[in-house]
Amino acid sequence: MCGIVGYTGKKQAYPIILKGLKRLEYRGYDSSGVALLKNGILNVYKKKGKVVELEESLLGETLEATIGIGHTRWATHGEPSDKNAHPHTSANGNIAMIHNGIIENYALIKSDLLKKGYSFKSETDTEVLLNFIEDIQKNNNCSIEEALRIALKRVTGAYCILLIEKNNPDTIIAARKGSPLVIGIGKGEHFLASDASPIIEYTKEVVYVNDYELAIVKPDELILKNLGNETITPYITKLDMELAAIEKGGYEHFMLKEIFEQPSTIFDCLRGRLNSKESLIKMSGVDDNIEQILKADRILIIACGTSWHAGLVAEYIIEELCRIPVEVEYASEFRYRNPIVNKGDVIIAISQSGETADTLVALEKAKENGAFIFGVVNAVGSSIARISNAGAYTHAGPEIGVASTKAFTGQLVVLMMTALVVARHKKSISEDRYNALLVELEQVPEKVEAILKNADQIKTIAEKYKTANDFLFLGRGYNFPIALEGALKLKEISYIHAEGYPAAEMKHGPIALVDESLPVVFIATKDPYHEKIISNMQEIKARKGKIISIISEGDTISPDLSNDYFCIPIADELIAPLLTVIPLQLLSYYVGIAKGIDVDKPRNLAKSVTVE
Repeated sequence: MCGIVGYTGKKQAYPIILKGLKRLEYRGYDSSGVALLKNGILNVYKKKGKVVELEESLLGETLEATIGIGHTRWATHGEPSDKNAHPHTSANGNIAMIHNGIIENYALIKSDLLKKGYSFKSETDTEVLLNFIEDIQKNNNCSIEEALRIALKRVTGAYCILLIEKNNPDTIIAARKGSPLVIGIGKGEHFLASDASPIIEYTKEVVYVNDYELAIVKPDELILKNLGNETITPYITKLDMELAAIEKGGYEHFMLKEIFEQPSTIFDCLRGRLNSKESLIKMSGVDDNIEQILKADRILIIACGTSWHAGLVAEYIIEELCRIPVEVEYASEFRYRNPIVNKGDVIIAISQSGETADTLVALEKAKENGAFIFGVVNAVGSSIARISNAGAYTHAGPEIGVASTKAFTGQLVVLMMTALVVARHKKSISEDRYNALLVELEQVPEKVEAILKNADQIKTIAEKYKTANDFLFLGRGYNFPIALEGALKLKEISYIHAEGYPAAEMKHGPIALVDESLPVVFIATKDPYHEKIISNMQEIKARKGKIISIISEGDTISPDLSNDYFCIPIADELIAPLLTVIPLQLLSYYVGIAKGIDVDKPRNLAKSVTVE
């Protein structure tokens, strides 16, 4: 959520910050702003709406400065408005600040500041924190760096903060806890951002700032300190990312590009890990910790949203192949109840961004109890990757569209390979079954490509049902979580109400919704449940529901029961979710486009939920 950009160096800051804010639009936001500092004059410009509206409002302004900060805000405290947009300025006008996160005890701090005579121009917790910093600086006659350090010891919540001050003409002070910050290192310049996408154009050398660290950033100097004022040596890493990966590359939308990238991203996830000819899967994160996993009494999977659906598929696969009990938890619930986590439990944390706030807090809680953390993330160097004892990257590349597509299939591939490695060590799978699944996994990129070649069929179906008010998605077995994922995608991208259910649960309530206006999407591939799901289709047809089915090639029964259908290549039931999800991604995309919705930035949504 939200996006931050900062620059200090010799170049003009505004064009760099503006471009960076545009790169971060995918994170979700409702207002934007910049603060520029030159010759002791601090200018702040901010506006409700899109970055382009801010840009248009500044045409003709003198925006020269070689240091500045910029922000895209996703409203938490206070409605979207010009006054609540960031950056905020302190009461004395000397400091400008941007902030991602939530200060939980802001009300108490605000009450104390009001008693001291402070007034507030916005409804935000950010302005409260900023004036708290100013008050500490004034009362202690200290530097802004020291005032920030004192303030952060007294606040609770999550934050990533960037400050600039009139008296420090080339310095950005930054700090983070629970909200990501990356610093790009250039020649005589530094770049700061929520993630690497605004930075990659200028440098590939970056430092990922850890929780409870402060950064003092000047054009020629980067100093990292902890809250105890001890200096920390920055660890510089190289970005494994190209600029082309965060551009549309000729596609109308990032979402469509990312859907069509899946043959290559799935191949990249498999590459160097799976070799069916040698009957081998090599995953160092699993291989190096296999004893820890094998002796686990149970596996807990913690995730949110689409990643939670990947976890549900993994539950089916791990229990089937490895015979280890698996529980799948919403991170947002897990962190607030009193779960039983024992030493030796294996926690699999799934997150595209690696920064999901609820998942991070849940992991910290589990780690304190002695659990072994295995991270499945896409973003290299992310917080979950660093807190995990071991893990595996999905290698899906930057995912800019808010609705997760290629990251989801990458998660499924990693989880399937992990289950196969563990099952082989545990001898809970036969060699014939193991080898057959390796061959099938290797064939997935080719099969996904075949599905995408027929995308226009889904576009035609989408046009037909774009005016529907509700959808029902039904699946059984391994495809039940895909029904949930299909419903979520449609809600996110088209704003149509949709529900996913196990097909057998249809008669326990949802069938009451069925009439001639309700589209029902069946995931009806050839598997042991096929006859049962055919019966469910007949029950919908008898009640005049509109049936859209995702079926296996060669199925001669389902088409006669369906108003519309889409064929996918035949695959083992464990592998099928990697294929059945593709037409559902396309369906949500094309319905959203048909309704005129900005599918890359659907309303109210953020790509990475870094606050509660």
